[in-house]
Amino acid sequence: MLILLLCPFFIFLLSLSPFLFARSLKMEEEEEEEEKEAKIIPHKEEEPRPSLLDLPELTLDCILDKLSPAGLCSMSAVCRPMRERCKSDRLWGKHMDQKWGRVVGGMARVEWDRRVVEPRRIPGCLPKGNGTSSPVSRFWMFSWVRQEPAEGTKRGRDNSLPSDSVMALYLSLENGNFWFPAQVYNRENGQSGFVLSCYDAHISYDSSTDTFQARYPSQGGRPMIEDNIPWNRIREPPTSTPPYELHSSDCLNDLKPGDRFEIQWRKSEEFPFGWWYGIVGHLESCSGSVDCCHCAYSDAVTLEFNHYPLNSRWRRKVISRKKHPEEGVQVTGFYGGIRKLQREEEITKWKSLWPFGVPA
Repeated sequence: MLILLLCPFFIFLLSLSPFLFARSLKMEEEEEEEEKEAKIIPHKEEEPRPSLLDLPELTLDCILDKLSPAGLCSMSAVCRPMRERCKSDRLWGKHMDQKWGRVVGGMARVEWDRRVVEPRRIPGCLPKGNGTSSPVSRFWMFSWVRQEPAEGTKRGRDNSLPSDSVMALYLSLENGNFWFPAQVYNRENGQSGFVLSCYDAHISYDSSTDTFQARYPSQGGRPMIEDNIPWNRIREPPTSTPPYELHSSDCLNDLKPGDRFEIQWRKSEEFPFGWWYGIVGHLESCSGSVDCCHCAYSDAVTLEFNHYPLNSRWRRKVISRKKHPEEGVQVTGFYGGIRKLQREEEITKWKSLWPFGVPA
C-alpha cells in the first residue's frame, strides 16, 4: 500500500531530472568562466601610505631641526630609520649648546670621555634617592627599547643608545646620572665666609627642581655636599688647574690699577683653592692720580677685596710681579695664582654677586 502511495512522487522527481541536470551543467560553466576571468584580471595591490620618509631630505632635516628634545624622542619611536635620524649628533649638539653650553665645558667632556671608555662613579656621588628623572630621558628610555629589531639581526643589538653620542651625554645630564666638574659661586648658599668666591665641585642636575647638587673636594678630611643650587651660581671652569694645584700666572706684568682679577686662596695647605674676585689698587705711596701714577711699573702689585671692611686683614694684599709663588700664613690664608679678567661678561657676573648694602 505504501509503495502505491509513493509512486506518483517518484514519477514527479524523474520528470524533473533533465531540468536539474541542465542547471548543474550551467552552474559548472559559470564557475569555469569566473575562474578564467580571475586569471586574466590582475590583482590590484594597495597603494602605499604616505610617510615622512618620502619627504625630500632637506625638508625632513628642517622639520627635525625644529623639534625639542622631547619631540625628537617622540619622533624616534615612529620607525627604525627615523630613530637613526633622531639620534644625530648635529641635532642634539644644538640642544646641548642651548641648555648646557654655559656650564658643561672642556673638563666635563674629558670626564665624559673617560667615563665612556672606562665607566666609573665619582666617590660619594651616588644617584639621588628620589629616583626622579626628566620627562625627556624617561620617554626616550621606553621609546628606545620598544623598537623591534630588524629582520636578520639579533634582538636588542640596535636598541642601545651609543654611549659616545651627544644624545647620550644630554640624557645623562638630564637624568642626573652624570656628575661633571664645574665651579659654584658663593658656595654654601652664600655663607659669609665664601662671598665673591668660586669653588670647584662635581655637580649633578635635578630635573624635578631645576637645580644642582654639588659635592666639593674634601676640606681637611671633611666632605661637603650642597643641594638646590640655581643655574646662576654655576659656571664652566675657566682654567684646567685642579683645585689643589697652583695656577701658573701669566698676567702679572700686565696688571694695573682698575683691572679686575681672580686669585686662588685657601685657608691652609690641606684645603683646596677657591677663586676670589678683586680689583687692582694703587700702592700706598701713590696719590691715585692718573697723571702721576706709576703703579704699573712697580714690582709690587696691590690687590684689593673691597667687599671686606676697611680694617679687615683680607682687605688688601701686596704681591710681587717677578716672583709670585703660593704665599701666606695660617692666620690670613694662602694666596695662589692670578688670572686677569678680560671679558666684560665675567666682570658683570661678579658685580651681580656683590653683597647687598656693601659699597662697591
